[in-house]
Amino acid sequence: MMDVPLTLDLVVDRMERYMAAVEVVSRRPDQSLHRTTYGQVAARARRLARALVGAGVAPGDRVATLMWNHAEHLEAYLAIPLSGGVLHTLNLRLHPDDIAYIANDAGDRFLFVDEVLLPLYEKMVASGARFERVIVVGATSPPAAPAVDYERFLEVAPDVALPVLDERDALGICYTSGTTGRPKGVVYSHRSTLLHSLVSALPDGISISRAETVMPVVPMFHVNGWGLPYTSAMVGARLIFPGPHLHPPSLVDLMVREKVTLAAGVPTIWLGIREVLDAAPGQHALQPGLRMIVGGSAAPEQLIRDFDRQGLTLVHAWGMTETSPIGLVSRLPPEMADADDDMKYAMRAKQGVPPPLVDIRVRNEAGEVPHDGTTSGELQVRGPWITSRYFGEGGSPERWTDDGFFRTGDVARVDSHGFVQLVDRVSDLIKSGGEWISSQEVETALMCHAAVLEAAVIGVPHPRWSERPIAVVVLRPGGEATADQLRDFLAPRFARFWLPDAFVFAESIPRTSTGKFKKRELRDQYRDWAW
Repeated sequence: MMDVPLTLDLVVDRMERYMAAVEVVSRRPDQSLHRTTYGQVAARARRLARALVGAGVAPGDRVATLMWNHAEHLEAYLAIPLSGGVLHTLNLRLHPDDIAYIANDAGDRFLFVDEVLLPLYEKMVASGARFERVIVVGATSPPAAPAVDYERFLEVAPDVALPVLDERDALGICYTSGTTGRPKGVVYSHRSTLLHSLVSALPDGISISRAETVMPVVPMFHVNGWGLPYTSAMVGARLIFPGPHLHPPSLVDLMVREKVTLAAGVPTIWLGIREVLDAAPGQHALQPGLRMIVGGSAAPEQLIRDFDRQGLTLVHAWGMTETSPIGLVSRLPPEMADADDDMKYAMRAKQGVPPPLVDIRVRNEAGEVPHDGTTSGELQVRGPWITSRYFGEGGSPERWTDDGFFRTGDVARVDSHGFVQLVDRVSDLIKSGGEWISSQEVETALMCHAAVLEAAVIGVPHPRWSERPIAVVVLRPGGEATADQLRDFLAPRFARFWLPDAFVFAESIPRTSTGKFKKRELRDQYRDWAW
């Protein structure tokens, strides 16, 4: 067999030769729509790669982006690895101090930044971030020196040769959210990224083909947009980028206008879109059968049911920065075709089974857990796009087992179909009177109540039981519920000691940049709860 290196230039070649007319649509900050094609994106990406080499980028140099989802960001996704550099997508939702730390820790040399994000860039600089070159994207006026305009940077690209790539070269780097300490870098290779893209496209993966119109709502600074930009480019799927406009009415409008068939985002996005659709039944002509990939945290079963009633399909997937990110996808197996609806929904609310090439296991102190759907342990994973160590000094050797599995820190169960259900983070389990309580299972059940929009369950110190659960609840607009009503709603589903002892009704629940509840912040807020 030929030994053909799995490098990103294969994808760019394919875009130019076979997918040149496929459209890429971007919503600009002023709400206008910009249209280009894969052929134009690929040509500009090659020119940008030459501009980077001409400006001094050497193989392995980190080049950062501070950008929303749009065609120019896709050009950077392609160009930076083609130049031999390493794409580093900076999470613009983090505090400027954290972004500065991450950029400096990675050793980023150059930065591409959207003009609308220059105020954030200035705060990063004030926090100590330093870049040799800054290129401003979407400039409406000449940027202040020494920054340069993106289009001008392209115009002066020299006619230099691009480096020959090796499939084990670094292609990109993303940093973890830092929920358990300082953010840590995860480096993706050309090989791992192309393998991830291939499997993502499979019918039992994310299922992306040339016939799809894909809208990554998930920002391109979250684990390379869950790989969707690369997978879509590889197969030739039409791409729709929402830019900075992530509020639900704008997203629904764009999905209708552009006839989106596949979209991806965190649960909060889909909760908001459900509210838009419920507020005007039948008035939004979304594509029948529109598939919505949900990740970042578990989606309530009720949300899956609500979208089914509208002819739309919510598909669970799970992953982490360390897993590139696809580790599990939830699709009903054929043997469940005749199962009753309740069982099907219960299965779809789980995180699913690993795609091809990914190996998982769930282990506790007794060893690998039986596939009985009740015994829990820590989810461990390995595969060709799972990281084997953190970038630089990274440390944390305890995150890997002696036989090479990555310890996710997620508590999970496995049923007889091999479906994995994440029940909590190890750090979020509640130990009450010597017994464990899964905060995630209780809050997911709470969000099935018709009046509840969001709910987070945390453990707080208790003088007798060590910890007891309390629930922080956000009601839906117009929704009404009392603590007793919510407790009665949960009572048939859980053992009595699992039921929250208190319910706090709040306007909102603090979230991380990836849409997860900030449990640590809530625990700090309520740690002195007066029992």
